[in-house]
Amino acid sequence: MDSNSDLSNLKGVAFVSTEEERRQFIDFPYRHYADDPVWVPPLKIQQKDLLNPKKNPFFKDAEMALFLAYDNGKVAGRIAAIHNHAYNRHNNDTAGFFGFFECNENQFVTDLLFRVVRDWLKLRGCTKLLGPMNPGLLDEIGIQVEGFEHRPAVMMPHSKPYYDEMIQKTGLKKEMDLFAYRVLSSTVRFDRMDRALEIVKKRTPGIEVRKVNLRNFDEEVRIIHDIFNRAWAKNWGFYEISLETFIHLGKELKMIIDTDYAHVAEVNGEPVAFSIALPDYNQVFAKMDGTLFPTGLIKLLWHRRKINSIRTALMGVIPEYQGRGIDALLTRESIVNGLGRGFVSAEVGWLLETNTGILRVVERIGGYKEKTYRMYGQPLV
Repeated sequence: MDSNSDLSNLKGVAFVSTEEERRQFIDFPYRHYADDPVWVPPLKIQQKDLLNPKKNPFFKDAEMALFLAYDNGKVAGRIAAIHNHAYNRHNNDTAGFFGFFECNENQFVTDLLFRVVRDWLKLRGCTKLLGPMNPGLLDEIGIQVEGFEHRPAVMMPHSKPYYDEMIQKTGLKKEMDLFAYRVLSSTVRFDRMDRALEIVKKRTPGIEVRKVNLRNFDEEVRIIHDIFNRAWAKNWGFYEISLETFIHLGKELKMIIDTDYAHVAEVNGEPVAFSIALPDYNQVFAKMDGTLFPTGLIKLLWHRRKINSIRTALMGVIPEYQGRGIDALLTRESIVNGLGRGFVSAEVGWLLETNTGILRVVERIGGYKEKTYRMYGQPLV
C-alpha cells in the first residue's frame, strides 16, 4: 500500500489527493484569519501555482505531501511535509521540512499534524525535522512570534499568537529567529548613511551602484542568481537555488519591481552585490479578497498608487567583498530613493539573528526590530 495512504488513515487527518481537498487546503487560511485585521489574503491563483509541481520548479528537486486535519467534519488545520533534496545535498544532511502550517487553537489537532509529517519524512530516511518553509528558502518562511499587531510586508508570513507554544509542545524547539526591522522617514539617520557611503567608497575603490536593467532582465536574473548562491553559501538554512527557480521568481516579481529600489553593485564593472527592495504590495492585497476578478484587478491598479512603504526582500554580497559595508550602501540606496518619493517607511528583512553586522547597520541608521519569525528543529527518532 502507498505510504501516503497509510498515513491518511490516521484518525482526523487526510492526505490531500483530490482537487477538492487541495481547494480546502488553499482556502483554510481565508476562514482561519477572517477576523484578523492585519492578515493579508494572498492571491489564490498564486497559491495554486505555488503548490503545483508542474508550475513551481522548486519541486524538480523536492517532494511534498499535503495534509488536512478535520474536527467534526470541518477543516481544523493543515500542514505540508517537504523532502528538499537540494538542501540535503548542499548541507550533507538528511533533514525534512514542514511548511504551510495553520491550525485552530487545538493541541490535539496540532500533535496529529506534526505526527503525520514526522512519519512521512521518516519513511524517506529523514533524521531531522526543520521548518517552516513554504515550501523553499525564497518563499515565506518562519512562524511569527512577535509583532502581531503589524501587517506583514509583501512576501512575509503572518501567524496566530498561539502557534509558537503549540509547536513547541509537539517537541520542536527554536532553531533560529529571523528579524524584520522598520526604518521610518521621521527618524532615519541620513547623516550616518552618508558617512557609511564615504567609508565604503574609500574601502572599495571603483565601486558603483546601478539600477537593475529591466530591458535586459534575463541577464540581470542570472547575475543576481550567481551572486546570491555565492553570498549565501555559508548562511544558516541555505541550499543552492537553481537558475530555473530564480527565473521563475523573477517573472513573478518583474511586474512589481521598481528600479528605484533594485540595484547591483559593481567594482570596476564586475557585479559583486545586489539588493532587491519591493514596493509593499500587501497594502494593496489587503484590500482584495485573494482574487483578481471581477473587482480585484481594478483595486490593484487603483491602490498601488497609494503604496507608501518598501521591503528589502533579497540581498547578497559575494564573500570577497563581505565586511566592507556594501550591504549598508545598497540598503541606503533603496531607503533614500523610497523616502525621496514620499514613502513613510521601509522594512528591512528578514535578517538572521546571527547576522550581527547588518543588524548593527540597520540600528545605526534608526531602524528598530518590529517583527520576529521563528524556525524550529527536532531530531526524528
